[in-house]
Parts: sequence; C-alpha cells; structure tokens
Amino acid sequence: MKVVLFQPDIPQNTGNIARTCAVTGSSLTLVKPLGFSISDRYLKRAGLDYWNDVNVDTIDNLESYLEGQNNNFYFFSSKATKLYTDVTYGSDDILIFGSETQGLPQHFYEKWPEKFVTIPMVDNSRCLNISNAAAVAVYEALRQLTETIISG
Repeated sequence: MKVVLFQPDIPQNTGNIARTCAVTGSSLTLVKPLGFSISDRYLKRAGLDYWNDVNVDTIDNLESYLEGQNNNFYFFSSKATKLYTDVTYGSDDILIFGSETQGLPQHFYEKWPEKFVTIPMVDNSRCLNISNAAAVAVYEALRQLTETIISG
C-alpha cells in the first residue's frame, strides 16, 4: 500500500501519517512543494524517530507520477460521493490525500472523477483531519486484504 500526500502543509499531520505507514508497512510519497522541511535535523527536533522505518519518497508532479503507474489509485475527498468502503483495495494501491489548506486541484476531479472516494461525515462539518482520514483509509484497505487472505 502507498499513501501519497499532495503538497502537505502541516508537519505534525505528515508525521502522524508517517507513523501509520510505519506500523502498517505502507510507503509514503510526498508531492512537492512541501509546507515544511524534511531534513534530518528538522525531523529529529520534531521527535519523528520512526521516520527511518518508513519508505518515504518525494516527487514533483503527481499527474505524471500517476500516469506512469500500473496500480489502482484513489483520491480521498470530502467532495466525492462514492464511499471509500465501496472500493475493493489491492495491496499495491495508491491512496491520495490533498493538502490540508487547498485540498486537491480541480483538474484531478475532471480527469479522474471515478477515482474519488469519501469518508462519511456529518453534513456541514469541517473535514476530518488528514492524518485521521489516512489512518481510516489504510486500515480499511488492510481489513479488506486480511479478509481476502483469510477467506481465500
């Protein structure tokens, strides 16, 4: 499983997502520009001692990256209508989350509308914190994969 964060702004959220990736064996890809530094000195100061337990990549262009993939990918957005539980996840799938302040660019919605899923929330509420949303998504995918292994 791979988690992709599109231009993340808040280092603490990225740190929480990195920790989820570390404990689930998922990898993490960060799409530049980042709203913070990921230098070793900064990470150590932020207490992210598990950062070395995660396969972290950075990329410049998400669209080019996705076009070069053979794996399924899903964008998580509060604007989507299809539930995240209505997707059958594979072990190599890519789960994509927008920046905390800007979300995902509109052209992704236009290019890949069938790839957008949502986590249900109460109407007129603020969005779920991105680190919580990533944890919900990763663990749903793992739940499905575990059930497949057990029943398969």
